[in-house]
Amino acid sequence: MIYSMTGYASVTRELAGDNAGSEAGDAVASVSVELRTVNSRFLDLNFRMPEEVRVCEPTLREMLMNKLSRGKVDIRVNVQRGDNTLAGTILPGALDQLRTLENDVLAVFPGAERLRVGEILRWPGVLSESAVSPEVLRDAVLACGKEALRELIDVRGREGAQLATMLLGNVAEMEAIVTRITPLVPELVARQQAKIVERLNDALGIGAADSGAGATVVTREEAAERIRQEVTMYGIRIDIAEEISRLNAHLRETRHVIEKGGKVGKRLDFMMQELNREANTLGSKAAAKELADASMTLKLLIEQMREQVQNLE
Repeated sequence: MIYSMTGYASVTRELAGDNAGSEAGDAVASVSVELRTVNSRFLDLNFRMPEEVRVCEPTLREMLMNKLSRGKVDIRVNVQRGDNTLAGTILPGALDQLRTLENDVLAVFPGAERLRVGEILRWPGVLSESAVSPEVLRDAVLACGKEALRELIDVRGREGAQLATMLLGNVAEMEAIVTRITPLVPELVARQQAKIVERLNDALGIGAADSGAGATVVTREEAAERIRQEVTMYGIRIDIAEEISRLNAHLRETRHVIEKGGKVGKRLDFMMQELNREANTLGSKAAAKELADASMTLKLLIEQMREQVQNLE
């Protein structure tokens, strides 16, 4: 399969209390893990999570690195507690001890600010264990992360399949263009050479020599040799046989890479550069409207593919 680098997945799990303050089966908290990914040259992981579950970050990071190779990934972990559920219980004597410590500090530094309620509740040793134990919370985060990653891979796979279909359609259209112009090339080259022969004959006075009027600037042999050289050089400049051959080779390789699947983003990006180079050369050598139009259409199709290839892993 081919995987896109863009995707979204979110998993939420309800947690029941495990202390005396919670009734069995009541959902006292919920954990959610959200994954958002966009395209990037490398794998870039950005975590946002409460400190109480920060311990899960290394495991989540390893989990993601084992499954993803490219993309900017935003990982959001939320812990939501019930409206009537306390995060913990104040331990007996904790506030008295903290007040004593605060008074001792104020006796030495009278101008110091007093502790605020939020600071007191966050002070180590003030609150007892939460209604949800750290082990249960950690396991829930990791389980949600694992399930969200599985959903994300499925989403990226479905989008990748759609992109592969579009890319193969463009490849088929380009193959048809190359097939159509290939038999026209000898005829177009011959037509342009005939035009230049006619113009050179006029310029070198061959027409006047044939009619018997006036004197030629050069002899017939010199004129014929000059015309032959010019026509040969012009034919070399407008010959696109090599470009056609390389276009066919690049298109076959592009199709092979897409159909093989896997991590194809960087490889296809390189193929787009090669295809664009040959299409540009074809346009610069175009000696007829048919070739110029073909070059323009090829470049438009390649640009469409290039934009989509940027989203592939």
